[in-house]
Amino acid sequence: MARALRFLFLIGLLGVTAAPQASAADGVPLWIRHVQNYPGGISNGVRARLAALEADTSTVAPAATASLPSFEDLDNVQANSDCETPLPQNETAVAFNPNNQMNAVAAANDYCGDGYWIGATFDGGQTWASIFKDPKTSTGERCFGSDPTVIYSVDDSAFYVGTLCYFTNPISEVQVWKSTDGGLTWTDSTKAAIVITNQAEDESIDATVFYDKELLAVDNNPDSPHYGRLYVTFIKFHMTLPSGRSDYCPVQVAYTDNIPTLDPSTAIWSHTAIVPDDPGAMGVGPSANQWAIPVVDDSGALDVGYAIEECNTAYDPAMFFTRSVDGGASFSDPVQIDKPGQFADNPSRQDTLPAKNARLPISPSLVFDATRGRLLWAYQNNLHRGVSGADISLQTSDDFGATWSDAETISLTETAAAAPRDQFFPWLSVDESGNVHAIWYDNRNDLANKLIETFQALSTDGGETWSQTDISTAAWDPGQSFFTCGCFIGDYNAIAASDDVIYPVWTDGRNTPGRPLGQTDIFTNVEIAS
Repeated sequence: MARALRFLFLIGLLGVTAAPQASAADGVPLWIRHVQNYPGGISNGVRARLAALEADTSTVAPAATASLPSFEDLDNVQANSDCETPLPQNETAVAFNPNNQMNAVAAANDYCGDGYWIGATFDGGQTWASIFKDPKTSTGERCFGSDPTVIYSVDDSAFYVGTLCYFTNPISEVQVWKSTDGGLTWTDSTKAAIVITNQAEDESIDATVFYDKELLAVDNNPDSPHYGRLYVTFIKFHMTLPSGRSDYCPVQVAYTDNIPTLDPSTAIWSHTAIVPDDPGAMGVGPSANQWAIPVVDDSGALDVGYAIEECNTAYDPAMFFTRSVDGGASFSDPVQIDKPGQFADNPSRQDTLPAKNARLPISPSLVFDATRGRLLWAYQNNLHRGVSGADISLQTSDDFGATWSDAETISLTETAAAAPRDQFFPWLSVDESGNVHAIWYDNRNDLANKLIETFQALSTDGGETWSQTDISTAAWDPGQSFFTCGCFIGDYNAIAASDDVIYPVWTDGRNTPGRPLGQTDIFTNVEIAS
């Protein structure tokens, strides 16, 4: 079925089956109305599913890609296989097995189906087994997946993948899948652990609620009172008739101490409102949030950094931090991370950067360095946009988030100046020795500020100083890399680092045939200690 026809079919299906209180006058679910009517709020991965459904994939037009010289010390590997007519995979997550660091799992949105590509490697990223998996409700109805997140739990020797499940009825859920064989097989989609859902036990659906941007963390500290606890942060969008406007969108967290392997759907979850519902707050305020990043530190406390973001635009005026020392049951008063005059968000309410169609948000990353007791927070900063474009900034905290350092630019040239043109999609990881590794997208080598390369950086002193290098062997044009619109390449990339092997994993459009398919793949650079 052509994607345009499939889109009309699904809209018709949703209009027929949606609960009356959940739809606009024409029967279209409120989350779709929100995406159609407002430039931000619900995340880009959800928006991209509608764009993909509307795409015409009946013809394929060739498009040239821009290649860079090969470097002998680089080994770029395409991790994913693809469908017969290649379609995009994007927005990556990755984690490795600490007991066997050559074993890692990566995940990405997949448009061959409705869900995910999941890759498993047992040789440090040199080769990957590909699994294509679509989420379903417990009754077997197909739904779309988005916002992949991956962790490894030492306590039960298992990988976990988190996903959204939406676009059916209109059910909105956050789900978790489990693998105990290194990522080769996974939970049956109808038996996913349901973190939270807008469907009640009587099967009624409250589609004024849409759950978004879920991220996983796990307590891998054997001495912690909550050893093995899994945490999932997410954003609760509340929408109003008839337009789908969101009047509040707070950060929340769910946690569980056990996801049974045979039937993960029997897992029991507890829930905490990190930021409470506040229907009276409009726009920026305590109930307007996005980008909740969870990290468990070496004391077993749950650290969460998040952006204050308007519920109906992509504008982020500030970033905050909070901490739970009781296993996610309660949280400290929030502390603002950014300092006056040191941060500016993208002025575009759609998060577009110059010369590129894709939405490219703030994409923060939070990690904990156990060797120094230090938290590190990286993000896209447009403070010096007129001079050096969008930069990657870093702030650190040595007192578990009570205070934060000044913002420092880490996307630098060889002369320690801020790199020209745009840098975006940072992600951080810390290895066992306390070396901090970062990955981001970079336009510095293209005078037109369009072609993307992947840069990787290393700090051996806790983020004080950095060395960095281009790890991609080809540049690519994001405008040719998502169906006809070129409007989505994910919201983030990923890196997971150990002393023995490093896994930088990113979306890459070097193999795109151009519009209307806009093909992207998932790439890594093989980095195994000799």
